[in-house]
Amino acid sequence: MFLTIVNKVRIHSKLLKNLVVNPKFWIILCIDAVLVVLAHYLAYVIRFEVNLDSQALRQCAGLLPLILIVKLPSFYIFGLYRGMWRYTSLNDIVNILVVSLFSSSVLISLLLLSNRFEGLSRSVYILDSLFTFILIASHRVAIRWIYQKFGGDHGFLPFEVPQEKKRLILIGSGDAAEKVLREINENSQLPYQAVGLVDDDPAKVGFQLHGVSVLGLVDDLNELVHRTGAQEILIATVVVNREQMRRYVALCQKTLLPYKVLPNMGELINGRVSIKTIREISFKDLLGRDEVRLDQEKIGGYLTGKTVLITGAGGSIGSELCRQALRFAPGLIILFDSSEENLYNVQMELRHEHDTIKTLAILGKVQDLRLLDSVFRQHRPSVVFHTAAYKHVPLVERNPWQAVYNNIFGTQLLMEASILHGVERFVLVSTDKAVRPTNVMGASKRVTELLMLAYSSHCWDGKFSPAWIRAQLETEEVMQGANPVPASHATRFMGVRFGNVLGSSGSVIPLFKRQIEKGGPVTVTHPEVTRYFMSAEEAAQLILQSGSMGEGGEIFILKMGDPIKIDQMARELIKLTGREPDSEIEIRYVGLRAGEKLYEELITEGEGIVATPHEKIMVLRGAQEIQCNLLNDQLECLAMHAKDLDSKGIKDTLKNIVPEYLPDYTV
Repeated sequence: MFLTIVNKVRIHSKLLKNLVVNPKFWIILCIDAVLVVLAHYLAYVIRFEVNLDSQALRQCAGLLPLILIVKLPSFYIFGLYRGMWRYTSLNDIVNILVVSLFSSSVLISLLLLSNRFEGLSRSVYILDSLFTFILIASHRVAIRWIYQKFGGDHGFLPFEVPQEKKRLILIGSGDAAEKVLREINENSQLPYQAVGLVDDDPAKVGFQLHGVSVLGLVDDLNELVHRTGAQEILIATVVVNREQMRRYVALCQKTLLPYKVLPNMGELINGRVSIKTIREISFKDLLGRDEVRLDQEKIGGYLTGKTVLITGAGGSIGSELCRQALRFAPGLIILFDSSEENLYNVQMELRHEHDTIKTLAILGKVQDLRLLDSVFRQHRPSVVFHTAAYKHVPLVERNPWQAVYNNIFGTQLLMEASILHGVERFVLVSTDKAVRPTNVMGASKRVTELLMLAYSSHCWDGKFSPAWIRAQLETEEVMQGANPVPASHATRFMGVRFGNVLGSSGSVIPLFKRQIEKGGPVTVTHPEVTRYFMSAEEAAQLILQSGSMGEGGEIFILKMGDPIKIDQMARELIKLTGREPDSEIEIRYVGLRAGEKLYEELITEGEGIVATPHEKIMVLRGAQEIQCNLLNDQLECLAMHAKDLDSKGIKDTLKNIVPEYLPDYTV
């Protein structure tokens, strides 16, 4: 208590010192003093109906010193000189009302105690309080208005030459548009002037929002653009479905003007819509996914204040998991990645843009047993999100031993380290390519799902490291002293399975964009090939939600919506650049690559789908029983083939572990 009081005294002392040397403070103080005197004089004028005799004037002047001594210190105590008045808000006006009433109450109390109000008019002090509030509040509002009209971020510049602003027309007249218009009005440095709104609701036409009229319907956009002389279009509707967004884009393209969009709420870590966040239209906007509803309390229950380890933290999913986890205030986020550049990028982003959460960057591979053991012993993570994996299908198909080392045994090491060091929750990020796999990558991810189920069933009583890793490490004594993995443990294992993530390292979208920039051709494997897609933001949010729902042994599946034709995606990406597919940019069909199939599935044979309380998450419960001893023998065989770089042997063994796997022996 005493320390709190001392700290407050220190803060106020420092504030007072800063105010004393600030010339703007003295200007504001003098203006306030003049306004207080004026308020008291106006109170007398109104009370005596302008006919002030000499006695009333002397009485008015005689009370001014007391009024100034009471009111100006009250203004300071209530923080009226601590605010930045260029940003005056409703809260500031309410504060002025409170201090006006408080200072008048103090003044009346002093007069009652001194002379019981003899010879004084009570109505004068009611009017005085009213005029004080009106004049002081008007002063603050005037400051804000002047800064908005003439000022900038660096001070009041009344004679600054106004910069040329783009004439902006907004699609939408809801909450997002309101926030954008308010920001344009409040910040004169923004290079935009709103000239109109359009909306799909005919009832809104003719109404105004912050002085900007709803000019007509969205379908009339082309005509309204020419009528207003608009130079740019902003789609200011945060949540729209796929058909709506495609319609908006088509209407914007007809105008031949540049157009941009506000990001969806999943991209906004702090949830704030701002014109500074607007960006170009991307394919994920055309997906039209609904906003994800998160159970904040359940997610916070297992993340807040905890140490969270994210493997593959520099990748598309891993980095987005880091961003989304920030809102739940974990105690420490351990960023684990083998890519130096990716790890550096995500570390710098979190450090400079979200510096309130402590992070630790670990450069290394999940196959490095000694590094894993050191990290787990030193930092004791409570939650592990395992996103690290080789995902590029053709590359992994030609180098299958890397899938064995990285995807399978790296995951097994991480799972065993989690058990030995008491991790509470382990979330495995899987893929739809694990369903009836036709490639090594998908088969390896299915094996990791089986490992997750094996450790969840508490039937595994192996050693801390499998045989393949012992053969590769020189420090044999470390392995001899390793503890066995206990068959019974408290770690909850769960998996999350979903389709492709837009813009990820293995996604076709970055390739298509490069090909379009070069003028084509855009290469599509097959005109009928389809894939499931979702944005990294949505996937990360649903992974966090799934982690809160698992009791152990579940594979959660994210609702991906309808599959999308890759051919259609390529055509829409070409149209987003303002060009036409086939006539301006060639689309060339090159045939399916090694290990690829025409369409992906999210459920494999023998799995039952069960609804969960979340509308976008289902859970798969497999009927397959895991025979841990057999799986262990098969993994030993897999390790031997991987060591010999035996591609056929690896595929044969994967076929034994995952019977539904259809290997391609031509690669």
